[in-house]
Amino acid sequence: MPVANPDLQNAYEVLDRVWGYDEFRPLQAEAVSDVIAGRDSLVVLPTGGGKSLCYQVPAIVREGMAVVVSPLISLMKDQVDALTSNGVAAALVNSTQSDDQKRVTAQRIRSGEIRMLYMAPERLLTSRTLDFLTTVPISFFAIDEAHCVSNWGHDFRPEYRGLRVLKQRFPDASVHAFTATASERVRDDIVEQLGLKSPNVLVGNFDRPNLRYRMMQSNGKLQQIQTVIEQHRGESGIVYCITRKEVEQTAAALETIGITALPYHAGLDDVTRQANQEAFIQEKVDVIVATVAFGMGIDKSNVRFVIHAGMPKSIEHYQQESGRAGRDGLTADCVLIYSGGDVMTWKRILENGDRSNFDDAMGSVNAMADLCSGVRCRHAAIVSYFGQEYDVDNCNACDVCLGELETVDDPVTLAQKILSCVVRLQERFGVAYTVKVLTGAKDQKILSSGHDRLSTYSLLGDEPAAAVKMWIEQLISQDYLRRVGEYGTLALTPNGRDLLKRIGSVTLTRPPARAVRSRAGNSGAGNGYSRPEESWEGVDRGLFEHLRALRSQLASQRNVPAYVIFGDAVLRTLARQRPSDLDRFGTIHGVGQRKLEELGEVFLNAINEYCDGHPLTRDVPDTSPRPTAATSVKKPLSMKGELAINQARELFRAGKSIDEVAQIMGRAESTTRGYLANYIADENITDASPWVDAEKIPLIEEAAGISEDQRLKPIFDALAENEAIKVPVSYADIRIVMSCYQNRNQQAEPT
Repeated sequence: MPVANPDLQNAYEVLDRVWGYDEFRPLQAEAVSDVIAGRDSLVVLPTGGGKSLCYQVPAIVREGMAVVVSPLISLMKDQVDALTSNGVAAALVNSTQSDDQKRVTAQRIRSGEIRMLYMAPERLLTSRTLDFLTTVPISFFAIDEAHCVSNWGHDFRPEYRGLRVLKQRFPDASVHAFTATASERVRDDIVEQLGLKSPNVLVGNFDRPNLRYRMMQSNGKLQQIQTVIEQHRGESGIVYCITRKEVEQTAAALETIGITALPYHAGLDDVTRQANQEAFIQEKVDVIVATVAFGMGIDKSNVRFVIHAGMPKSIEHYQQESGRAGRDGLTADCVLIYSGGDVMTWKRILENGDRSNFDDAMGSVNAMADLCSGVRCRHAAIVSYFGQEYDVDNCNACDVCLGELETVDDPVTLAQKILSCVVRLQERFGVAYTVKVLTGAKDQKILSSGHDRLSTYSLLGDEPAAAVKMWIEQLISQDYLRRVGEYGTLALTPNGRDLLKRIGSVTLTRPPARAVRSRAGNSGAGNGYSRPEESWEGVDRGLFEHLRALRSQLASQRNVPAYVIFGDAVLRTLARQRPSDLDRFGTIHGVGQRKLEELGEVFLNAINEYCDGHPLTRDVPDTSPRPTAATSVKKPLSMKGELAINQARELFRAGKSIDEVAQIMGRAESTTRGYLANYIADENITDASPWVDAEKIPLIEEAAGISEDQRLKPIFDALAENEAIKVPVSYADIRIVMSCYQNRNQQAEPT
């Protein structure tokens, strides 16, 4: 991939060497270029869009040390662990460290060893820290979760406002702000508050095509939650609740039905809260039940589902919270279970808080309610909310586009009944009162106002009040009705007046049937939920779990999150392609040079171990779907790898043993055996004697009849149990002999 800019060329080299990627995702290259050039910037990329690489790559390319501002200690630790595992000199400073630890870090900074330093804004802005940093060469400042700077942002933090001083104290260092969610007003405020100088503002596509959105009315909520979790047994997921009490109740209820879950909310003591988060991050527990206090900056790539057991207070919050699923680009499910009472719950919470922006906050709540009850493609609705166009006719990734919503048979007539009632009430009443009139409630206000004598009174008396309320909300979301004024009275829009004349079309859905508890592996029929399988295509599930167990063991030994070892996407690719040597292992997307050197042999041995007992083809070509905006392209087999394979082939052809080839090439024995397997297959070799003792060959071939499906384990077990056999026979011996044996049999078959 030719790049004219030599600095950007260096960035591509770093990206491949350190992270194992050979392409940037959308807007990453532009963001990296700005940081390398020292131009202030603001980057808005959705969760999972790869914001961290936008400053981590330039920190390695540029001279000096980069300072990363991050709001949470756990996030800083995770990122430093991940960088260190990739061979990058990174460090953090926080209040949990001892004075000795801080002194060691300071010495490493003075010596020029550290390329990236992470700290919270409170620590960075102390006079002592600022004075210290002026004594060392600073390349740039990266401000993560930059929406916290703005009072209009959904997580405003006053301490972030003080970061404006960075442009004053470090005039030669550029400042770069990164966030996943920021409206135009928030973006403008960030630029102003940080004092950025002519910044380049990059706004990515807010759509996350790998996420499957489903909005469900609450109807047996615990069973609905359980159904989703059961479809993801053994996988990581988050359940969000609105209140602390509901968090505790839900976590306890899940435990009683056999689902391991831990609570997380601001009311827990620091030790418990941190321990529960660590248990989730390190995959000691699959499900965390939490308030929105959990999740900001949680750098866990393999969250396979996010369930909202109540409506978030804004679409900004929902986009951020649901976006914590599928950060690795693999398919993930986002299920929102809402009820009519959620709006009132948020209203009570907001009334007890800061009232200065109450109206704006309630506007956000109502917009979220419209998204829940709406019948427009969820991806299109979310993207359009952030001011972007969605030009896909069918996303195939939401309940609307997948046809999972049950629609009413004659929606226009039903809509006319509702709209007529609003007109007869002279557009002077809100949703709740209109529902009472339509359902024939004997409310005193209705009777005293004479509204029980309206022709629309009890017009929908056979329908549940919750269904009528939902239809009114759907008419609002489709622009046939609108809320007006402080009290939210209902009024018809021009489209609504046309629909009264049967001009236009409308979609109205029926409430769901009560959720039925399903067993693990069931499709969850009756609740519109089915597990996506696309990202599992070609993956051997047993091998994936085998590698997952190894990853968990290594992560526990190193006291790091499991994804720091390898993400799920890498494990699935390994379980799909099943590489036979390190060169092919190194071509896997997401395997950098440091990981290859440290972990390649370990994982290759695990693949060999599993494949010995199962009839699996090795070195399977990659036939997975082409990359989307959330993924990147697969690395091709390097020229170095091809040369190594060809060199090994020539050495084996010359009669060299496995040990000799390994010594000549400087490769491990397991890698060399992989080269031999390729040679035997490519050259149709039928004689195993150059690599296996002659006395073992007939014993192995005789035992081959035991394994009808060509698995190696039955052969190995039969030979090990035969007391007459005195020579030890290894899996490697069996693999070589069986490959030659199969080649000989194929050549003997009539054509």
